[in-house]
Amino acid sequence: MLEKNVVKISEDVYWVGVRDWNRRIFDALIPLPKGTSYNAYLVIGSEGKVLIDTVNPGFERELESKVRSIVSPEEIDYIVMNHAEPDHAGAIPHMMRIAQRSKLVTTVRGSKMAQIYYHVPQDRIRVVADDEVISLGNKTLRFIDAPMLHWPETMFTYIEEDGILFPCDFFGAHLAGGVYSDEVEDILVHAQRYWGEIMMPYRMMAQKALERISTLNIKIIAPSHGPIHRKPEIIMGPYKRWAAGETKCKATIAYASMWGSTDAMVSLMAETLALEGIELAIYNLVVTDIGDLVKDLVDSRAVVIGAPTVLGGAHPLAVYAAYLLKMLRPPTKFFTILSSYGWGGGAVRQIQELVKDLKAEVVGVLEINGPPTEENMKQIIELGKSLAKKIKTEA
Repeated sequence: MLEKNVVKISEDVYWVGVRDWNRRIFDALIPLPKGTSYNAYLVIGSEGKVLIDTVNPGFERELESKVRSIVSPEEIDYIVMNHAEPDHAGAIPHMMRIAQRSKLVTTVRGSKMAQIYYHVPQDRIRVVADDEVISLGNKTLRFIDAPMLHWPETMFTYIEEDGILFPCDFFGAHLAGGVYSDEVEDILVHAQRYWGEIMMPYRMMAQKALERISTLNIKIIAPSHGPIHRKPEIIMGPYKRWAAGETKCKATIAYASMWGSTDAMVSLMAETLALEGIELAIYNLVVTDIGDLVKDLVDSRAVVIGAPTVLGGAHPLAVYAAYLLKMLRPPTKFFTILSSYGWGGGAVRQIQELVKDLKAEVVGVLEINGPPTEENMKQIIELGKSLAKKIKTEA
C-alpha cells in the first residue's frame, strides 16, 4: 500500500525513506545513472516504536515528515543503525534530537562510530550482541552480526513475526525508482552493478552471511538502497551465485588506444573469442561507465586489458581499470594483456604489477612496437584461441 509517499510493506511496518533522483556519483567513484534511494523503515509494535536506518544528510526533514504522517517521532523508542555510513546514518542526530527518549541500537564497533561521526552520547546507545533480541510486544527484533558487508560494524535486523529482513546495503541496488523489485524489469542488472561495486571484495563474508540467514523464514527483504524484495528468491539466487564466485563462459575486455594500434589488437582478440563462442563485454575506457564494467567483472571468467604505453608506463585509463581489478577482486580465472608502444615499452610491466595478487592465470602477454604486423595478428589469433580454450575448459 502506498499512501502519502509512505509504503506499508507489512502490518505496522512502513517504508519512510527518500528518493534521490538527481544523484549521479557515489563515493566520488560509483556512477549512479538512475539515482538512488535511502531506505528507512518505521516499525510500530504494541509496546514500542523503532526507526530502522535513516537517510543521507540533506534529507532529514523529508524523513521526519514521512514519520510524522504515521506517528509522532517523539514517540520513537529505538533508532537502529545497521551501518554507520552517512547515506544510512546521516539523519541520526536530527531524529535523536526529536525523539528525546530514543536509544540508538548498534554493535560494539557501531557504538564507537556513532560517537565519532554523529556525536551520540554513550548513555543513549544500546549495544546489541549477535543474535540478541529487542521485544516491541507483538514484534521481536533480532540482530545479526554481518561484519564487512561492507563496513566492520554492519549488522542485519530481522522481524521474527513478519519475516522481514533489513540487511542495509546487502541485497541493494542503486535505483531511485521502483517500490518492489518484481516490478522493475532490469532489477538484476542494477543489482549486479551494485554487487560488483560494493560487495564483490567481500565474497567470503557474503557467503557466511547467506549461510547465517538461511535458517530464517524470510518473506521480505528490505534493503537500504533500491526496491524492496517481496519475492526474496529474485535476489537470493543471484547473490548465492555471485558470492560463490560463479563465472560464465565470458570475457571482459577493457582497453584504451591512442593511435589505433591497441584498438586493432583488441578488435582481433574480440573477433577471435567471439568465433570461439565466448560471450564478450567490451569497454573502451575513454567512454566507459565504470559501473557497467564492474557489473561484467562479476561473472567473467577472463579479463583482457589493452594498454598502450605512455611515458614509460601504461595509459592512465588502463592503470585505473587494473587498479579496480586489484581493489574489487573479481572471480576472474584468466588474464591477458595486450599492449603497443611507440619509442619505449613499460605498460605490460606496470599492469602485471597491479594485478599480481589476483588469483588468475596469465594466459598470455603481447607487447608490440607500433601497429600490429601480419605476424602479430597471427600471434593474437593464437592467443585468443588459447584463452578461449581455457575459458571453455574451466566450465
